[in-house]
Amino acid sequence: MIGDFPGFPPEAMPFLRDLKAHNERDWFNGHRDVYETAIRGPAEAFVATMRPWLEDLADHPLAAKVYRLHRDVRFSKDKSPYNAHLHIGFSDATGGGRGFYAGLETERFVLGAGMFEASGATLDAFRAAIDDPREGEALAAVVADLATAGFRIDGAELKRTPAPYAADHPRADLLRRKGLTAWRETTNAGLISSPALMEFCEETFSALLPLHTWLREATPA
Repeated sequence: MIGDFPGFPPEAMPFLRDLKAHNERDWFNGHRDVYETAIRGPAEAFVATMRPWLEDLADHPLAAKVYRLHRDVRFSKDKSPYNAHLHIGFSDATGGGRGFYAGLETERFVLGAGMFEASGATLDAFRAAIDDPREGEALAAVVADLATAGFRIDGAELKRTPAPYAADHPRADLLRRKGLTAWRETTNAGLISSPALMEFCEETFSALLPLHTWLREATPA
């Protein structure tokens, strides 16, 4: 079982909703105490609880990161200074862009795993593994099982099957992807703010492990 975590405070999602409605520095500075107690502190406690369990589950080290609410607006038309969500990543410490993810948003808590948009040698290895009959069929089965279990399958996708693979390849849908992730969410505020959230995390991340393992073996760093 995952260690003790009391859930995110009931004030957490209302704070994010208010931040979305009042996305300005003066408002944020005036509510910094709520940010510290409802967002930042719980996020650090979540990481401290979740990381060792995930490392045991995946059987390898993970690098944990709590992403800042502050946005880099230098090259963005949207000059809103803050993200109205909390994102946490548990990345494969050896690299490769693979990992597990958690997010607290204005109305939901989201968990996921996979690999975001790949490039270069990582993308080549990803496609070669999909093309391989044994490895490719194994991934197709993992993705089908997750979809049947209600996970949302996502990832950057091309309109056409990339060369040199045939357009009628039996796994063309996977070959068109430049990344592959799977997600599950809950909008149950009572669950999100209770210790039972860890049961949701345990069940979800355990179901996502085959996807993470396949990606790690197919796309070595």
